[in-house]
Amino acid sequence: MSDHILSAFDRDLEAVQALVVKMGGIVEEQILNSAKALETRDAELAKAVRLRDRAVDELEEKINEEAARLIALRAPAARDLRVALSVIKISASLERVGDYAKNIAKRSKVLLDTPPISGTPAAIRRMAQATESMLKDALDSYIQRDVELARDVRQRDLEVDQMYNALFREFLTYMLEDPRNITPCMHLHFIAKNIERMGDHATSIAEQVIYLVTGELPDDSRPKSSSVIETEA
Repeated sequence: MSDHILSAFDRDLEAVQALVVKMGGIVEEQILNSAKALETRDAELAKAVRLRDRAVDELEEKINEEAARLIALRAPAARDLRVALSVIKISASLERVGDYAKNIAKRSKVLLDTPPISGTPAAIRRMAQATESMLKDALDSYIQRDVELARDVRQRDLEVDQMYNALFREFLTYMLEDPRNITPCMHLHFIAKNIERMGDHATSIAEQVIYLVTGELPDDSRPKSSSVIETEA
């Protein structure tokens, strides 16, 4: 009977984790598409990103329901309980990243009515690509239970912070040079901040993997740029 219960738990857990992987794939696409819509000034792509966010939200709801049912029915202990709880925390991080992608798409639509700021959409795309790569590797580390890959993701958050700081200084320069740049630069700044926050959530997923495998969260502070500018986005 215990073997039967164990196999049923494993099957249920695999099904929930498959939903997490599916959700992660959609969110990765949302990151890249939101940045592409900004760079190419593609209103239709921005709209598609905004509409697809509903699918991300629905997956989070389903994952939470299935994980809660799994915990209630199977009463997992120790490591199995950590795994069950991890899917809830990871899906929450993915949902927040999806929200940030939707916010970028919304601001991209507004930016269509403002003069383009030379070079910055491409820089934001590169920052988004770096963040998407972090998220992909964080999810791969979860699937493979790869602590070293998770630690690598955690270290790479510093690179995203540095990209954000460089963009922030660039936006300040543009605004000082011409007051007409203030409105578009403010929107671009909040977009960059959204992407920096995405990196934070990818790092949170990596930390969940470390906890899942080792039973302990990292005992050192996250690597952060000493000059990262904290603003609300």
